[in-house]
Amino acid sequence: MGKNNQVVVEQLTVNYDKTPVLWDISFEVPQGQLVAIIGPNGAGKSTLIKAVLGLVEPLSGKVTFDGQKLLDVQKKIAYIPQKETIDWDFPLTVEDLVLMGRYGRLGIFKRPRAADKEAALASLEKVGMLPFKDRQINQLSGGQKQRVFLARAIAQDADYYFLDEPFSGIDHTSEKVIMGLLKELVAKGKTIFVVHHDLPDIEAHFDWVIMLNLRLSASGPVKEVYNADNLELTYGRSYHLLDDVMKLSKKTKEGYGDTAT
Repeated sequence: MGKNNQVVVEQLTVNYDKTPVLWDISFEVPQGQLVAIIGPNGAGKSTLIKAVLGLVEPLSGKVTFDGQKLLDVQKKIAYIPQKETIDWDFPLTVEDLVLMGRYGRLGIFKRPRAADKEAALASLEKVGMLPFKDRQINQLSGGQKQRVFLARAIAQDADYYFLDEPFSGIDHTSEKVIMGLLKELVAKGKTIFVVHHDLPDIEAHFDWVIMLNLRLSASGPVKEVYNADNLELTYGRSYHLLDDVMKLSKKTKEGYGDTAT
């Protein structure tokens, strides 16, 4: 398999305080895939994203994007961290936050141009948040916050998107909006990585899956590697119970219907 137009991770190992968090992780993901990163709590899913993006320093390993190093493609990468890691009290409007996605494109004077503002507003409209453009970010619901961060990523016009638990604690309406937009981006050739927990969603929505538990259990097309053997390898024998719980949770959430935001 050629390495052009792919994200390639080779022998990635990450330690925290001499404790292994990821061990000898290697995989390749072709361009234009919606990728789920799954595994039990503490498996290293968020750490994998942070190591790939250079936010934590690995003990060893190499990551390339379309054959290039991270420094060469940083402007082509959008990252949406977990909501809990963001300072929501910072005085910032929704429009200002989305405009931050354009900073990598600003000219020598570093001020947003009319085209940047138009792109920001168009992105907000795409995620259904244009009426909230003047609202402070700390006044938004969980689902609204995730939509605004996705709007920022869309305004950036990146090639690679990394989302850390974007569906955690959000309403059903926002979940559907975000998933639909991710699929639209993939249809345009973007490559999107999503740390995800809802196992019943994997076959319905994702093209590719990376299964982690400190080591790599499996990586490949969902139709090929998302199976009982690899789930047991990733979660242990308890995955059967976990799967039942997730299905019940999904049905309960859907029973409430779409929640207005």
